[in-house]
Amino acid sequence: MKLNSLWPASGKVRAGLIIVIFFVLLAVFGPMITDYAPRATGNPPLQPPSADHWLGTTQTGQDVFSQFVHGARVSLAVGFIAGVLSQIVSVLVGLVGGYFRGIADEMLYILTAVFLVIPAMPLLIVLTGYLPTRGMISVAIVITITSWAPAARVLRAQTLSLRNRDFVEAARATGESRMRIMFYEVMPNALPVIASGFLFSTIAAILAEAGLSFLGLGSLTTVSWGSMLYFAQNNQALLVGAWWWFVPPGLAIAIIGAGLALINFGIDEYANPRLRTGKSRRKAARPAGRGSAAMSSTAASAAAGAEASSSSSGVSEGSLGGTESTETTDDDASPPQIRGSEVPGDPVISVRDLIVDYPTEDGAVRAVDHVSITLHRGELLGLAGESGSGKSTLTNAITRLLRNPAEVSGGEITYHRSTRTGESTEVDLLNLPAEELRAFRWSELAIVFQSAMNALNPVLRVSAQFDDVLRVHRPGMSAAGRKELAQEMLHKVGIDPERVTAYPHELSGGMKQRVAIAIALVLEPDVIIMDEPTTALDLLVQREVLEQVMQLREEYGFAIIFTTHDLSLLLEISDTIAVMQTGTLVEYGPATDVYSDPRHPYTKTLLSSLANLGARI
Repeated sequence: MKLNSLWPASGKVRAGLIIVIFFVLLAVFGPMITDYAPRATGNPPLQPPSADHWLGTTQTGQDVFSQFVHGARVSLAVGFIAGVLSQIVSVLVGLVGGYFRGIADEMLYILTAVFLVIPAMPLLIVLTGYLPTRGMISVAIVITITSWAPAARVLRAQTLSLRNRDFVEAARATGESRMRIMFYEVMPNALPVIASGFLFSTIAAILAEAGLSFLGLGSLTTVSWGSMLYFAQNNQALLVGAWWWFVPPGLAIAIIGAGLALINFGIDEYANPRLRTGKSRRKAARPAGRGSAAMSSTAASAAAGAEASSSSSGVSEGSLGGTESTETTDDDASPPQIRGSEVPGDPVISVRDLIVDYPTEDGAVRAVDHVSITLHRGELLGLAGESGSGKSTLTNAITRLLRNPAEVSGGEITYHRSTRTGESTEVDLLNLPAEELRAFRWSELAIVFQSAMNALNPVLRVSAQFDDVLRVHRPGMSAAGRKELAQEMLHKVGIDPERVTAYPHELSGGMKQRVAIAIALVLEPDVIIMDEPTTALDLLVQREVLEQVMQLREEYGFAIIFTTHDLSLLLEISDTIAVMQTGTLVEYGPATDVYSDPRHPYTKTLLSSLANLGARI
């Protein structure tokens, strides 16, 4: 990485860095260039600045410049130590409470609220008064105790927002531990909040140390900017006109505070990959390589394929007219239409009489009501229905990713594991222990989440997101092996392998979706659940992604549960279709039969609505 890429673009941030670097260098090297010890006396008293004494002398003849540079070490060290300790406490309280919720969150939130309502300075004075020693570390610890709460509250709110993002859900599905998710997935996305909290905690700590010393509660045997102000005030430096005694430490505190505040403007520039100076522009300016040429040719062929599919499918607006039904006034009263499956192959997942409820104060809301489906090896099962019909709840139950307060009230979900000898063993997914479930997800069942824009962690490179899966399920694989496998999977989904170092914001929507599919395939699972994988993609990119999925299915032989609102799409690609309405499976059977002979009024209404919209399936 070039050094100029690390230099901020903002003038305010540059000014802040220059100020802070100046004072740090002064604290480190300043004592080496002074000829006087900070407490040495014997010089003429109250001398103004001169060539011998750059900042003059005190009433007892001590060199003010020597005290100033030695005091910088103490004041900056106290600020830095207190800032670090304060943020450690804030991160632990905010992350743990915001991510785990429940009783832990309630207790930590009450503790945070207590420290927020107690005035910081009086508490600081009281605690300092009981210190057995008032050294630099002791003062820093006391300042930490009184300053962690505001940053913890902000970080908790940020964690509450991040914990429900799709990339966190994807990390859970890949088997990452809670600690890794908190500190590797959530915390990097909260770095701007943490860094900002550190800067302002450091400013507050420098001010607090100066305030305590000025009041005579700090360590008066240690030279700091605060102790300089204390002795200047006690010796009435203002009245005798010795401005050089109190102006340098007071001005330094104000300037270092301003410098740290200015740096705060540039936090996002480093924490957010999208805003890192120059990087996105340089990558955007690169000439299109083989990967982009392949994408263009794929797009052209996809467009031609879409047109050919429309003309050769034999299903047109006119033929859909034959499926129109007479209007029904009570779809719910019609019995479910369940037909036998004609898909060859052994079952891989069986769902029997599954019930999922959401408890509320007014009673349980049934999201999935006695649903039974069977997925065979190599089958593409399309799951259709309007929003709120229970599709995602059903797939989340299968993957054991239901969010509170949802609970499985009845039924069973069985995974039929194929052994090396060809025999099949049944695995009860609803009662699978946590460690076995962690190993099961992604190695045998993977997930492509609804929006790849949110399912990919925005602050991690593509290679790191492959690593998340491989570190958990292939711990013995070397870093070079993980990178090579990631590049191979990108090539299989039509992406230039060199894009493995890209951030998600540097990829198009279709490329992000392909990356999500590649990550799902990296361990070659038996089943992939795709939750509306083409949502938010334009029609041409949808066609490209679907053709890629079909090719990969032919190559790897995995089964798919494909969830979508688009019934016409399912009729084209599915082997079997399951139609859900208000949590109930209303029609289930081979895709050709559901199309040619829809039996449930709700299915007939869906098909007739396609004809009314001029759909060509």
